[in-house]
Amino acid sequence: MSKSNLIGILAAVVVIVSAFLPWLTIESKQLVFTGIDTTGSSFGEPGRVNVFMAIIAAALFAANKWWAGRVNLFISGFLLAWTFRNFLLFSRVEMGEWPHREIGLYLSLGGAIVVFICVLMMKVKQKK
Repeated sequence: MSKSNLIGILAAVVVIVSAFLPWLTIESKQLVFTGIDTTGSSFGEPGRVNVFMAIIAAALFAANKWWAGRVNLFISGFLLAWTFRNFLLFSRVEMGEWPHREIGLYLSLGGAIVVFICVLMMKVKQKK
């Protein structure tokens, strides 16, 4: 297993852990949102998709087959796009309420970027 595979697995774990950390705080209403718990808002639970995609990406990094690299490119691309969407969605101003972005949102985006870069740098065994 190459270094990029190990770093990709670690970055996927960071994405999973960041779904349970605080993503956003709205101080006027004393609300703290995580990727999993967004009670009091209409955000839904976008962290569940992050966790699901990160688990699949980590499993494909561990597989290290020729087909796993191609599937992982799609999965990690979707993970990066979904995480960027969450970053934009959670950090917007609504009705004059300025949210305070927390560490979980930044870790999620950073982890997804690293996962995608590791897929691009991944060395896979060629089909014979």
